Amino acid sequence: MVANREPYIHVRRTRPAKGVWNWLRGRRESVEVEWTRPASGLVTALDPVMRACGGTWIAHGSGNADRETADARGRLKVPPDKPAYTLRRIWLTPEEEQGYYYGLANSALWPLCHIAYARPVFDESDWQQYVRVNRRFADAVIEEVAGQRAVVFVQDYHFALLPRLVKEARPDVTVCQFWHIPWPNREAFRVCPWGEEILHGLLGNDLIGFHVQYHCNNFLDTVDRALESRVDYEHFAAWRGGRPTFVKPFPISIDPTLWTGPAKAGDRTAEVKNVRQALGLNGQRLIFGVDRLDYTKGIPDRLKAFGRLLERHPEWRGRVTMVQVGAPSREHLTRYQALMAEVESCVEAVNDKFKTDHWLPVIYRAEHHHPDALGQLYRAADVCVVSSLHDGMNLVAKEFIAARGDELGVLVLSEFTGAARELDMAVHVNPFAVDAFADALHAALLMPPADQRKRMRALRERVATHTVFDWAGALLQAACRMEAVR
Repeated sequence: MVANREPYIHVRRTRPAKGVWNWLRGRRESVEVEWTRPASGLVTALDPVMRACGGTWIAHGSGNADRETADARGRLKVPPDKPAYTLRRIWLTPEEEQGYYYGLANSALWPLCHIAYARPVFDESDWQQYVRVNRRFADAVIEEVAGQRAVVFVQDYHFALLPRLVKEARPDVTVCQFWHIPWPNREAFRVCPWGEEILHGLLGNDLIGFHVQYHCNNFLDTVDRALESRVDYEHFAAWRGGRPTFVKPFPISIDPTLWTGPAKAGDRTAEVKNVRQALGLNGQRLIFGVDRLDYTKGIPDRLKAFGRLLERHPEWRGRVTMVQVGAPSREHLTRYQALMAEVESCVEAVNDKFKTDHWLPVIYRAEHHHPDALGQLYRAADVCVVSSLHDGMNLVAKEFIAARGDELGVLVLSEFTGAARELDMAVHVNPFAVDAFADALHAALLMPPADQRKRMRALRERVATHTVFDWAGALLQAACRMEAVR
């Protein structure tokens, strides 16, 4: 497995020193090394697969205590509390991280692939660092697979060049890649100055997966226009250099067993009561949203729609509260700093307009939450909102469904997510249409329990029968079939 994000991070934290002896000796603080899991849909999806299958996960070592917890080659066994596979960390210089990750990957490719009306930033020095880091990761892959047949599973847009580099060194190795974000139409992709190099690198794969068929079609159309190649639309393959790359949809999912919560109804009721008390709710209905703080997630649009709901339906004032959790992300980038300020401004605008002495319309937390805490919030919510402006899939929608063993709650889901193509019993919205969005929130709050159960049962059936293990199994089986034929 090759991914930019590591599944487990080791960090050094300073804590107050405990014990009388430390106090007498003047020690007021102690430094402890802890491990944590990053807020990442990719990690949520793929860590269970690696724990089940074993192998090696190659990733950027980003924690401030990562080096001291790995061996001389950057290797360690994970999870730390129950080892099941190997993590190999690659150490990047600040210049490499800035150019490859914050620059080319997230200032150029990320906005290029999302229809969120953010202009990509193309910088030659960023491109050079992207090339350099792809080479470093490819070298690590080649070292790890030395002397053995292997399947190399590459993740996402950070490594568009790596498949070709690996394939040129080891033609016998099967290389497949899953592109977790959308693929734009061919006209949009044309603006990328290094488009041909990126496509050439990706066609080093034996198999490329996207969430939905539409993005597969976009990719093949892009290849057909940009490169000297033969595109076979009947078998969804692109031929270049005498070998095919197959392009197929594999909608990703979750491990629903991680989100089930208390088994007994009485325990679930007590959990919900505790969550609502902790939030200071006094009988109000709860609308919940949780996202990375990213401009593709439509958080300002969601807050504006909630404000419009309170305008158009004053009967909800004092009777409903929105809780929004925003996990800080890519804070080095100016565009993300601006988004954080915009979200805070939207929260203040709604609260200043509608708050009373006894009611705050929006409770906002810009912080990372542990999965257990998120599960409790999912189960306490009357409505969960996913309002992405453009999203390859969106796993929050599926986590909410998996958490609702009571078969209640309403999912309001952007029609511009890959999840919307699977979860047709959710309430679909266009997040750009504020009035219609507000009406959807109103309808969700009024939905009778019988209708909620009908929808939620169908949604839960889909999530239960199409898990992350089914996704990984289908993709890897397809890759292994290619290896067997070769």
